[in-house]
Amino acid sequence: MLLAIDVGNTNSVIALYDAKGPRAQWRTSTSATRTADEYAAWLSQIMAMGGFKLSDVAECIISNVVPQSLFHFRNLSRRYFNCEPFVVTAATIPGVDVRIPKPGEVGADRLVNAVGAFVAYGGPLVVVDSGTATNFDMVGKDGGFEGGIISPGINLSMQALHDAAAQLPRVAIERPARIIGKDTVGAMQSGVFWGYISLIEGLVRRIKDEYPEPLKVVATGGVVSLFEGATDCIDVFDADLTIRGLFEIHKRVKAKR
Repeated sequence: MLLAIDVGNTNSVIALYDAKGPRAQWRTSTSATRTADEYAAWLSQIMAMGGFKLSDVAECIISNVVPQSLFHFRNLSRRYFNCEPFVVTAATIPGVDVRIPKPGEVGADRLVNAVGAFVAYGGPLVVVDSGTATNFDMVGKDGGFEGGIISPGINLSMQALHDAAAQLPRVAIERPARIIGKDTVGAMQSGVFWGYISLIEGLVRRIKDEYPEPLKVVATGGVVSLFEGATDCIDVFDADLTIRGLFEIHKRVKAKR
């Protein structure tokens, strides 16, 4: 079986695949100091809950945006799965033309999203990935990566309000019942939530104005469910896009070998 690992700045998603497709998926917090042995202990327990064992894993693919974590995930694969993991970079993805001056600067997650989105929905399109950062990534009609936009994520904005303003509390991010807040919490929730909806709508509109062809808009990421039903500018909500992109890349790598 294949273990696909998507290491994000805040959370890591780990999915188990066999020849028929996905079998299980789990999410854990990303920690640059968590060792391979600690990941293995957690993974063995959570896999056992689904009827799987570490020994079921024969292959491993990793998308990583936290450089300090890669060492530990490599060791996890080598020590507990007895295989060398395939690590996604701009130079290692088969069949993706990265059309920017410095391809090595593109985060692995953005490239994996481009692959997953193109396979599922064709191109051209824009992928809106809402996580620690909110990315807007362009995918050409042939699946090539054509650049994009990076802005702070919604959780960072809420955290910044709490950290920088002495009288503002830490509050949960949720869709408020009304635009105009009647108390501090409601005002903060409205500002962050509807501010981000406006950011997404505004940037998507400007992207469409600049891009020479009609675009489909696909949204993914850890907080994507917050925005569903709140805007008409997103055509498809797909929370599993990155993990499916990893599975597609693995298929391409095996076919190339």
